[in-house]
Amino acid sequence: MSDLSFLDWPFFEPRHRDLAARLDDWCAAHLPVDHSDVDAACRSLVAMLGQGGWLQHSGAGEGERLDVRTLCLIRETLARHDGLADFAFAMQGLGMGPVSLFGSPAQRAWLDRTRAGTAIAAFALTEPGSGSDVAATTTTATRVQGGWLIEGEKTWISNGGIADVYVLFARTGEAPGARGLSAFLMPADTPGLEVAERLEVIAPHPLATLRMKGLVLPEDALIGRPGEGFKLAMSVLDVFRSTVGAAALGFARRALDEALARVKARRIQGQALAELQMVQGHLADMALKIDAAALLVYRAAWTKDNGAPPSSCMAATGCAMARSSKACTAKSGPCGFTRAQATSSVSSSRGASCRDLPPPNPDRVQPL
Repeated sequence: MSDLSFLDWPFFEPRHRDLAARLDDWCAAHLPVDHSDVDAACRSLVAMLGQGGWLQHSGAGEGERLDVRTLCLIRETLARHDGLADFAFAMQGLGMGPVSLFGSPAQRAWLDRTRAGTAIAAFALTEPGSGSDVAATTTTATRVQGGWLIEGEKTWISNGGIADVYVLFARTGEAPGARGLSAFLMPADTPGLEVAERLEVIAPHPLATLRMKGLVLPEDALIGRPGEGFKLAMSVLDVFRSTVGAAALGFARRALDEALARVKARRIQGQALAELQMVQGHLADMALKIDAAALLVYRAAWTKDNGAPPSSCMAATGCAMARSSKACTAKSGPCGFTRAQATSSVSSSRGASCRDLPPPNPDRVQPL
């Protein structure tokens, strides 16, 4: 059982503590799900989260606002129980984030569906040639009679291939760089939209490359005003930034739980591993880092809910992310997460914690 004493910190209100307790009980009863068919698992998780009422927190209707502490608590708890459940929740929020913050009443019909778990959302921003450099977007949206002609390609799109609706970012040309982008609501059944490739990664989840050719969206597909796409994208990412750290925190808590269970059950040299001083030191170090990460994440969420600028949220997210991700991608970029690169990436990256240790003596090593 994870340590939940952090819920007593002053960053939270009674409603946050109540939500965390109810969600933990729900997760214990429903998670994890079978991951053998990832697409089916994600569809099932979205439906379950919708039926449980948890997806109501992934968006904001008229007169409502997204509560970042709630989003962080949900993501941490889901990640601790089932990483794919965290993914399913996060993408409903991120995918419909521009509609939550800037959508028209008509566009909010999609938001109602994603919050109910009857539709799956996706956020189509990244491109093959620009990566995370949003200002270098090359997908174009050109005004034509009755709407917008979309041409281009997006890649690394989470929920690509199973989403019912995408928020797409394209260049409309009002100004150079970031000031010439706009956001559009694009249903998955729009003619001209092709799932060009499904991408497989180490931690399986729906991921795809999308191609738009001769795709026409109606005038009312535009979210906000022309040229405001960059502002929309950054506003959404600013809300969800802290929640990435919260998900990493959930994984870390689960790792500590598993480590504690292992060292209590495993006996070596006539005693439990947990009795060895060095093991106790490693566990204490893990617990200390988890607590420090939690303080960063939830302080950032609290300050965001109280109107703070994004700098503290960015710092907390960076500090809470797992070091293994950095090691895995150091040489290969995002390709370090693909199945094809897994062996070479892991074998060529040396962990900092064992970098300077001498080779083990096989005659003295006992399995842990």
